[in-house]
Amino acid sequence: MAVCTFRRIEKKYLLNRDQYDRFMTEVQDIMQIDEYGLSTICNIYYDTEHFDTISRSMEKPKFKEKLRLRCYGVPENDQSPAFVELKKKYKGIVYKRREEMALGDAVWYLESGEYDGPHSQILREIDYFRAFYNPVPQIFIAYDRIAMYKTDDRDFRVTIDENIRTRNYDLDLKAGSHGRCILPEGYYIMEIKIPSAMPLWMAGILRDLKIRPVSFSKVGEAYRQKTALNQAIAAAVPQRCVLRPQIPPIMQPQTEKQKSRVFAFTV
Repeated sequence: MAVCTFRRIEKKYLLNRDQYDRFMTEVQDIMQIDEYGLSTICNIYYDTEHFDTISRSMEKPKFKEKLRLRCYGVPENDQSPAFVELKKKYKGIVYKRREEMALGDAVWYLESGEYDGPHSQILREIDYFRAFYNPVPQIFIAYDRIAMYKTDDRDFRVTIDENIRTRNYDLDLKAGSHGRCILPEGYYIMEIKIPSAMPLWMAGILRDLKIRPVSFSKVGEAYRQKTALNQAIAAAVPQRCVLRPQIPPIMQPQTEKQKSRVFAFTV
């Protein structure tokens, strides 16, 4: 079982097709595509019933956190490798804590808190998150990713994601990577992951290609679009007038406790 922690700065950029092609040309002698090439990453994000962690994250607080279950590729069965990840961000620094499990064990752990393996510090942190938020599966996110690292420094990483898609049904990673795209065709999200300051050579490439940083969260954008769609549907559906039946005098509450119970019943 692999235990991993990451601490780094992550900068995000929105690229069009032309910027993507030119960027790949600029870095072809500097960056090396990792051994996985173009791969699909599937995630299920866990949140409260009312999406408290995602909606709070969209307010851009100094501290935010989110819990997700991740697989690289579409898992074949419950024995496929999966990662339970707790991602935190504080004052621009990203801290990612994750633990590898079999997919079936990971799903059961997130649902019940029970796990037969050793309870590491990372799992104790996830236990605290679970106890505080009582999260449930809420949003599926998948995308096709190219990951690169600098040829002489594997800590300097760049990822480029395309075909970012989401669904809020079939919340099972084994169900496939289908979903609704959240960006127009021909657009990419690039992330530069660095331990400290941006190197000058990369800053120069970004400047020359007019690639600007953006504030973008895949799950945040999926939630925003889902909320906007729900509001549009609600606005399009005629609202019915419902007459509240009157309570017969014989049933009128006599005590404050009875009043509160009848009020709760009739609202």
